[in-house]
Amino acid sequence: MRTVNVEIPTELVLAAGLDTGNLSAETARLLVLGLYREDKVSLGRASELCQMPVEKFMEFAAQHDVPLHYGVTDLEEDRRTIERLGL
Repeated sequence: MRTVNVEIPTELVLAAGLDTGNLSAETARLLVLGLYREDKVSLGRASELCQMPVEKFMEFAAQHDVPLHYGVTDLEEDRRTIERLGL
């Protein structure tokens, strides 16, 4: 994956309570969370961008009070998938 370097004021990092030892990953996760919150990426894509399993991203979103975007259409699609797979 290609990367972009960004300068962030130290005061902002401290105010956000981010782990300076893992700043790139934490910042990327928060950016992806914002994209997910605004419905710009799906749950699956968000977990891919964060390089974590979907379940972990769901937990991360819950820790930041971001509701899951899972509606009736998603439920119906999951039911069809389960039936198709014979689970």
